[in-house]
Amino acid sequence: MFTGVIHSANSQILEPVKWISEVEKVSDADYNITFKAIVAEGWYIYSQKSSDNFIPKTIFKFNNQEQNYKLNGITIEPNKEPIFDKIFKQNVVKFKGEVLFKQKITTLNSNTKQIKVFVEYQTCDNTKCVPGDFVFDLSLDGSTIESKEIAIDEKSKKLSDELELNITGWNKYKKHTVEEKSNLSIFFLGFLGGLIALLTPCVFPMIPLTVSFFTKSSSNSKKGLFNSLLYGFFIFIIYTLLSVPFHLLDSLDPGILNNISTNVTLNLLFFVIFVVFAFSFFGYYELTLPHSWSAKMDHKADKIGGFIGVFFMALTLTIVSFSCTGPILGTLLGSSLTADGGTIQLTMGMSGFGLALALPFTLFAMFPKWLKSLPKSGGWLQTVKVVLGFIELALALKFLSNADLVEHWGLLKREVFIGLWIIVGIGLMLYLFWKIKFPHDNYTKKLSNGRIFTGIVVIVFVIYLIPGLTNTKYANLKLLSGFPPPIFYTLYDKTSEYPLNLNCYKDLNEGITVAKAENKPILLDFTGWTCVNCRKMEEQVWSKSKIYKILKQDYIIISLYVDDNQKELPKDSQFNYLRANGTVKNIKTYGDKWTALQTTNFHNNSQPFYALLNTNMELLNTTSAYEPNSEYYYLWLKTGLNNFKEYILK
Repeated sequence: MFTGVIHSANSQILEPVKWISEVEKVSDADYNITFKAIVAEGWYIYSQKSSDNFIPKTIFKFNNQEQNYKLNGITIEPNKEPIFDKIFKQNVVKFKGEVLFKQKITTLNSNTKQIKVFVEYQTCDNTKCVPGDFVFDLSLDGSTIESKEIAIDEKSKKLSDELELNITGWNKYKKHTVEEKSNLSIFFLGFLGGLIALLTPCVFPMIPLTVSFFTKSSSNSKKGLFNSLLYGFFIFIIYTLLSVPFHLLDSLDPGILNNISTNVTLNLLFFVIFVVFAFSFFGYYELTLPHSWSAKMDHKADKIGGFIGVFFMALTLTIVSFSCTGPILGTLLGSSLTADGGTIQLTMGMSGFGLALALPFTLFAMFPKWLKSLPKSGGWLQTVKVVLGFIELALALKFLSNADLVEHWGLLKREVFIGLWIIVGIGLMLYLFWKIKFPHDNYTKKLSNGRIFTGIVVIVFVIYLIPGLTNTKYANLKLLSGFPPPIFYTLYDKTSEYPLNLNCYKDLNEGITVAKAENKPILLDFTGWTCVNCRKMEEQVWSKSKIYKILKQDYIIISLYVDDNQKELPKDSQFNYLRANGTVKNIKTYGDKWTALQTTNFHNNSQPFYALLNTNMELLNTTSAYEPNSEYYYLWLKTGLNNFKEYILK
């Protein structure tokens, strides 16, 4: 007979599953843990091993195992053949009735008496799926104890329950995603940033020096080639690993990246840092990491030798080149950790950056004769550095704008922002044509072809910006959508403070009430003040005449700003929300609430994110994310509207 402790779910959501756990002591350090899921009749729980991202998985997370214990092998589940699933329309491995999951562990120290385990899963019947999560507190002294439910008061339980919209219709539509496209785009942006970094005075001169060192100091050419390849590989790995801490943060709180990107203090800090970097690029002072850091790394490289020595040489390059790569990496960091970005995009961007930096060291080692074709270091590197300084000033304004939008200060209205960009552009143009100069410039009256070409590009860009200062139809600078503040954040009088003067409701209940009264479908729009892709959708897709018409006439738009973290909820509406991983989030602001609402109902925390619903919270079409193809988006809206008309005729 199976004995153990029954664990109850938190009261936020419907739970067709009960859990029992049992701990069996095998030796002084070894234990067998069994989790038993008791699934209600008509419901199923899914395997841990699904290879399809759209099929839910059962996931066990063992807390603090690095310090206290290790897992012996994987968590074992029943061996069962796939069967057809009516919701996902394919064969999947799923279980019903009573299901046993088993895991062996070995404790690493005698003080380990208790461990915590999280289980996340979805339970589905033939019409719907319900998310579930449990927290197990397991004693290892031979007995079992009931897991301690995290205490949240009745008010918090009630308000948490209200986040659950009980959305139906998931079985009718496949999930829509554009993740792969955006990840590839951010990788190439990172790669482009790395190529730019190669042209800076901190990195470019290192290419021939480093490659020559490897090829000449090694006992044979093959070893020199191998070390150069290894050197490039380590550069790539170092920059990729810089994104790992953000994955850990994201696993603790799915909204953490949103909070980072919209945090006013951090955005102001980025603004100051970028301005400081800009004037460093102009040559007024030099920013470097402490010399002791690079000296210590260089010493280790000389002392150790071999694989590890090459690694420390790569680390030394990373540290020494920081004054030039830091601002470019900061731009990549700031653009990736946005409401519409995320840790995967950050990793892709950092990987692209590292690959671009590593390539020349590898290629020139393979073809050393190419070294002779490299241009000599000189004044052109100083020009590149100053140009980057102007770009840093322009990017600094974006971070200041983020803070201004979130706090609604009104300091950087759209026209002010664009005007400042025009001033920066004019300054860059004057520098390129030698009308102004900076310290360390080697002034020459003769203009190179490169300076002339770049100057012309800057002039064209400044001319393009000028209509953005007006209150005309040409003010929508579509090529820059998402970078300047939104069109409705303007100095001119506007009849609406919403995108394109559309009547968007910022309160969920108010929007649903209006939709019922007017008998219209709902476009639920999860957006953000600092969301670049949200602005691109509004200014490049929503602005299309036929899309604008259907949005204005046929839909009730409910725009929920997940980064509205400065506007607090009324005191009686603030509560503690129990997350799926067992931690508690204090819901104090509207941004907190809408983030929790999105993750609870859609298991998604990216923006923009769209759902078409009727007033009974039934899906009218697949959910959608960033979709720059206006024809596809129009068809998506039109299909949802037709499905709504069929619904009301029933």
